[in-house]
Order: sequence, then structure tokens, then C-alpha cells
Amino acid sequence: MLDILTQPFFQRALLAGLAIASVAGPVGCFIVWRRMAYFGETLAHSGLFGVGLGLLLGFSLTLGAVATAVAVALLLMLMKSQRILATDTLLGILSHSSLALGIVTVGLVTGSAGDHMDLLFGDILTVNWKDVSVVWAGGAAVLLILGFLWRDLIAISVHEELAQAEGISVKRVELGFVLLIALMTAISMKIVGLLLITALLVIPAAAARRLTNSPEAMALAAAAIACVVVVMGLMLSAFANAITGPAIVLAAGLLFVLTLLRPQAS
Repeated sequence: MLDILTQPFFQRALLAGLAIASVAGPVGCFIVWRRMAYFGETLAHSGLFGVGLGLLLGFSLTLGAVATAVAVALLLMLMKSQRILATDTLLGILSHSSLALGIVTVGLVTGSAGDHMDLLFGDILTVNWKDVSVVWAGGAAVLLILGFLWRDLIAISVHEELAQAEGISVKRVELGFVLLIALMTAISMKIVGLLLITALLVIPAAAARRLTNSPEAMALAAAAIACVVVVMGLMLSAFANAITGPAIVLAAGLLFVLTLLRPQAS
């Protein structure tokens, strides 16, 4: 069984998973701070419709997922600013509608939505070297943008009105962060799937929050925890024949429960 650890497919999966984890941790911290978990889930669900459009029109599935996630985010921000409905109601409508529309679209194109279940739950063990390169390049881009927006994001997370009074363009920063989540969703499709990416973003960050007492420390701890859960999930998949995407999320949940046993950092 140990031979599997030396197999090229397992090594590719490990490299791709660590790339996603290193980015998901810091991005997830802001999702936790700004209470945007449901927002991230909505963008992830909308990505499936983008995949369906990509299959239908014959262009990149990643591009389709990014485009639809950004479109849904912009629509949500527009509807939110006009106070049409409460934010959680809007998120519920857009999340489930886009997921259903995506499943129907994929099913119409392929004859069966089950043909692309890997998009929902991930299939990290099938990544090739091109996928690994795309994930690392996309992850590096996300981290660069996050670093550029870091101080402004912290400012609006602490006190949005005060940040605006200090000259920070809240809408510009929020839009930039939305684009980060959309990009994260797209590059994570094959790793943990569109239904589970929000868990990888939120759970390690929530665990790190209990262990640290500064934004920077929390971001680093969240990235480290995410990397650990990716390794644990891959091991569980390799030795227990578990589905890898859910196994990674299960490992994240287990580590979070363990952090509950430790006193929260002050």
C-alpha cells in the first residue's frame, strides 16, 4: 500500500492540493471575518452553470466557472445595494437556482449530470501536470492580489464605515475580494469540487481563529491547517478507498473538532 505514495498521480494530487490549501487558508480568513460563508457557497454553486455553458459552447470550463461566478457576484451586489430583499434571502435564491440551472445544463449537454459528478465533489487523483501548473499559477495570482488588498480588507472587516471615512473604496475592495473567491472556486473545481470548496475555505480558517490572536497569524495557521487536511484526506483516500474531496473536508472537520478541545486564544 505504501507504493501508492510514490506514484506520479499521487504526487501530482499532493502538489495540487497543497497549492489550493495554501491559498484557501488566507482567503478563508476574510470569509470568516466578514461572515461570507454563504456568499462563497453561492459563487461556488454558480460555477457549475459556467461549466455547463463551457460544455455547451465549447470553451474553457475554468473560464466559464469564473465568468458565471463573477456575474452572480455582481448581480448580488447590485440587488443588495438596491435593498430588493434581505441578503440571506438573495443568497438562498441565487445559490440554489444557479446550482439547479448548472445541473440541468450539464445534463442537457452530456445526457447525464452524473457524467460530471467530479465537478461537484472533486477528483484530485486525476489531475495532470498541466492542472498542477494552472493551480499553482492561479494560486500565486490569488495570493498576490490578496497581499495587495490585505490592509484594506482588514480595515473594512474591522469597521466598514470607518474605513470608508479614511478614504478606502469599500466597493472596489469588495469587488476585488469577490473576484478572488471566483478565481478560487474555478481553480479548486477538480480538487474538492464545487460543492465542497466553501468547506475548505471556511473550516481551516475557523479552526485557526481559535488558535491565534492576530490576522497575520490566523492566515498562516489557516494555510497550515488546510495543508494538513489535504494530506490527511489524500491518505484516507489512498488507504481507505474514500472519495478524496469529501475525505479532505472530513479531515478538516475533524481538526476543527480537535481545536474545540483547546482554549481559544485571547
